[in-house]
Amino acid sequence: MTQALQGCKVLDFTHVLAGPIATNYLCLQGADVVKVESAQGDTMRNYGGLTPGQPGNAGMGPSFVSVNSGKRSMVLDLKNERHLAVARRLVAWADVVIENFRPGVMDRLGLGYEACKAIRPDIVFCSVSGFGQSGPLRANPAIDQIIQSMSGLMNLSGEPGSGPMRIGFPVVDTFTGMLAALAIVSALLRREKSGEGQYIDVAMMDAAMVMMVSVAGPYLAAGIQPKKQGNLGYSMSPTADTFPTARGDITIGAVRQDQFEQLCAVLQRPDLVADARFADRRSRQQNAAALRAEVVRALAARTALEWEELLNQAGVAAGAVRELHEALAHPHFAHRGLTLPVQPPGGDPARILNTGFLLASDPGGTRRPPPALGEHTREVLQELGYPPAQVDALLGATAPDAT
Repeated sequence: MTQALQGCKVLDFTHVLAGPIATNYLCLQGADVVKVESAQGDTMRNYGGLTPGQPGNAGMGPSFVSVNSGKRSMVLDLKNERHLAVARRLVAWADVVIENFRPGVMDRLGLGYEACKAIRPDIVFCSVSGFGQSGPLRANPAIDQIIQSMSGLMNLSGEPGSGPMRIGFPVVDTFTGMLAALAIVSALLRREKSGEGQYIDVAMMDAAMVMMVSVAGPYLAAGIQPKKQGNLGYSMSPTADTFPTARGDITIGAVRQDQFEQLCAVLQRPDLVADARFADRRSRQQNAAALRAEVVRALAARTALEWEELLNQAGVAAGAVRELHEALAHPHFAHRGLTLPVQPPGGDPARILNTGFLLASDPGGTRRPPPALGEHTREVLQELGYPPAQVDALLGATAPDAT
């Protein structure tokens, strides 16, 4: 099997979520990712409700496992000159360096882009931060919910008239990581053509705005101000919404005229099509409350799962509202190979998400488990060419010059 990034070497100075998500995508495509951690390890090793030191945990917090499986872990003290010398040798080994410290930290450590470029001229170097390496917000600290707040994202969630509402998972971290991975792959493709590496500056704030292209785009193009619309679909059609049923809620996507007519046929309410109030899309929007009341009344006859099947058979997009565990248990995902088994060291078997897309040849995935803290330090030092005595010294309390 030859995965797309097989042979690509990634030096990973990232922690928490956005950066590790980026290197996770590279890893799932075959890249050899060496994750450099401090002696305390990535914060996410003990994040997500697990107590540090808990029996069986071994620094394998669920959030860590989910985006770090397949990587190799190496412990280095970047404030120790001997360990910095190891980091510089790693730069010479790597095709890609990625970091998500605050702007300026890598330069102060002597591992910024210019320093790395001097070691390996064609290096692809990616910095991930809250607000980027330049600009008036450069020095501000940031986490996902801060960016959700400042970008306008929180004022898009919720019902009309409600207060700001955070999206219920770190959506900006997630998208930022995926955007960084795309940028890195793009830079690697450019290097194949030009022989030149380059610097990549990825900001969470910028990524959030790009992610909101469906609302930011119309605003930029025509000054259209987005408004909270609850569960009402992007089309603003009254029958593209979420409705209660006899058991559970269902989301329906009847937008076009033919879809509305099919919906009414499945609901056994052909009279709604004949009703002048609902004759076309504009009139349905003008009489949205009345139409919703009629649809809710009809949906009370069956459960959400029953309606889901009937509506989809009729060509009307519909999906019962599920809990996360119910969604992941759907046979669809088993068929699509969305998850992969992993065996965290010292813990119970687990599953992680794969890339989310299918390749006809050499698909994504990893067979490596998430790494224990520093598990591969000796292995990587040996690969870098350090003799056994020097490896032992670097791993011990004292060490000779490692340059």
